[in-house]
Amino acid sequence: MREAQIKRKTKETEVYVSLCLEGSGKIQIETGVGFFDHMLHSFALHGGFDLEVRVKGDLQVDCHHSIEDTGIVLGQAFRAALGDKKDICRFGEALIPMDEALGLCALDISGRPYLVFDCDFACPMIGAFDTQMAEEFFRAFAFNALITLHLKAVYGKNDHHKCEALFKAWAHALRKAVSLREEGGILSAKGVL
Repeated sequence: MREAQIKRKTKETEVYVSLCLEGSGKIQIETGVGFFDHMLHSFALHGGFDLEVRVKGDLQVDCHHSIEDTGIVLGQAFRAALGDKKDICRFGEALIPMDEALGLCALDISGRPYLVFDCDFACPMIGAFDTQMAEEFFRAFAFNALITLHLKAVYGKNDHHKCEALFKAWAHALRKAVSLREEGGILSAKGVL
């Protein structure tokens, strides 16, 4: 089983993530930010991952530290669960509609962290979720998981739909990328990822 449990405690947050890439439907998310819980639940469900996330953060300040630190710890858990990345497909992509919105994700589990995030939100908040934090979350994840991650809201009017389309596209793309190849081995001319 490819799985990992990571804890991280700072003066601003306390984050625990348990992740299994071969999921059996176990999902438990408690970040204190309702819309973010919804996005992480959708991510785990659509990715086929078992995921437990528990966050205690300084929400009296705002949601920034809780969301960014969750991205850091989730990225670390993915990197740990993948180990040497042997036999993985490495690349993944998905184009996901959510009503009028269309979300695109392409990623490479390359060992080279990078984020391209192309989504303009019309509103500053979705519930208690600061829409600026979508990009911060994905950056924290990509740089700690050591993946190249491209996300684009191709179009859409409703910010909830645009954000959810991106999280679901990320889930489906990541599911493809972590899938195991029948041929086996490291999918790289360098011999390492």
